[in-house]
Amino acid sequence: MTLFFNLVIYCYLLNYNVSLSAAAFIGVNIGTSLSDMPDPTQVVALLKAQQIHHVRLYDANQAMLLALANTGIRVIVSIPNEQLLGIGQSNATAANWVSRNILPHVPATNITAIAVGSEVLTALPNAAPILVSAMNFIHSALVASKLDSHIKVSTPHASSIILDSFPPSQAFFNRTLDPVMVPLLKFLQSTGSFLMLNVYPYYDYILANGAIALDYALFRPLLPTKEAVDLNTLLHYTNVFDAVVDAAYFAMSYLNFTNIPITVTESGWPSKGDVNERDATLDNANTYNSNLIKHIINTTGTPKHPGIAVSTYIYELYNEDERPGRLSEKNWGLFDANGVPIYILHLIGSGTLLANDTTNQTFCVAREGADKKMLQAALDWACGPGKVDCSSLLQGQPCYEPDTVVAHASYAFDAYYHRMAMTDGTCNFNGVATVTTTDPSHGPCIFPGSAGRNGTFTNSTSHAPSFNSTTSGCRSHFWHGEDFYIHSILLGVVVWCAAYL
Repeated sequence: MTLFFNLVIYCYLLNYNVSLSAAAFIGVNIGTSLSDMPDPTQVVALLKAQQIHHVRLYDANQAMLLALANTGIRVIVSIPNEQLLGIGQSNATAANWVSRNILPHVPATNITAIAVGSEVLTALPNAAPILVSAMNFIHSALVASKLDSHIKVSTPHASSIILDSFPPSQAFFNRTLDPVMVPLLKFLQSTGSFLMLNVYPYYDYILANGAIALDYALFRPLLPTKEAVDLNTLLHYTNVFDAVVDAAYFAMSYLNFTNIPITVTESGWPSKGDVNERDATLDNANTYNSNLIKHIINTTGTPKHPGIAVSTYIYELYNEDERPGRLSEKNWGLFDANGVPIYILHLIGSGTLLANDTTNQTFCVAREGADKKMLQAALDWACGPGKVDCSSLLQGQPCYEPDTVVAHASYAFDAYYHRMAMTDGTCNFNGVATVTTTDPSHGPCIFPGSAGRNGTFTNSTSHAPSFNSTTSGCRSHFWHGEDFYIHSILLGVVVWCAAYL
């Protein structure tokens, strides 16, 4: 493997009782629908190498639990939906499940929670009436084994059970689910457990049909005028994730439950999709997961609960090529089956989360198929207000050839990206730039960040133009074709759109 990245997470639990004061962490889900699924020892080796300390399994696979023994990795095991009816109808069946799947593995394997089913209320509604019974039966079996203080019981919910989710202060659970949700929340409260919630801004963005901005879904920085405001609370929301989590908090408070913490059991973004899934891209997946990790680990919290971050499990560890459905369904993973990263997470500036040196092997280049006039405007900005040294692009210099706006823009974008220490938002340029791990250097033209050259630039507070930027470009020496008058009008339109749309 030539490319590695570390999800180095310095996190801890103050104790095994879940509470709002517990330190937040990032974990991963481990799906197994791979044609070449690594064996459990290989999976655990990858987890250790990436310093991933929290995982969620979709079953209670014995070989995986044995491989996780004596690693200290905290594990959520799951009861699959197909086993739920039997467990929910029989205390003895639940006790037998715990006896077979939990007791042989503790304390060597650090099992900290049991997820009873998955999105039962939406995926298996006929089992809804026995869901809380199943949770109670499993909890009773843990009490009998004196494991209830260490292993919590909960069940993951789809965020779609929350209705009228914006503004968050008006959110409530689907009222038809009250006969289940009220006793379920009472169970979580009485046992010191937590609400498991699956949060997918990707689907919220897709289903909104343009009503949600991509930047808002991806945690990208927004101007204050672009933030979503809850007029009931005057809380400002800068991303979909926080809005959904706060909607869940408000929905619980609507039912008079105010002290139950939330753990997000699934969240992520697909890196590839079908032709009609144009936002399932490597760049968007990288941006979302990188920003999500920093958001959680930096204990940013949500507007309703600032400073109290929500522990989150990324969906998922591996791409699952055998999953049915659209291409995007197979491409949510951080790694392929060989343990090679699908993309290199951008984790610089993430506080206690550190990226390894492969982060220095990323480059910012022109996005394939980007509008040439938009590229030219961004190139002019980089070589002007962006203060990039573009002398290498002049005729006779190493990076003049090929003399195209795409090639020249790629060099200027990468120079700016590395001058700004590859921080988030510095490879955007109104959406015409993208991050790549492929070195774009060619012949005598060596890009900043390439082996043998890091680029020497003075520090600056300039920021690459984005859809939220009101910085205009200026005339440079690197204009390709078209009349300057038309170019100036284009820049004016771009700035006006960024400022007012």
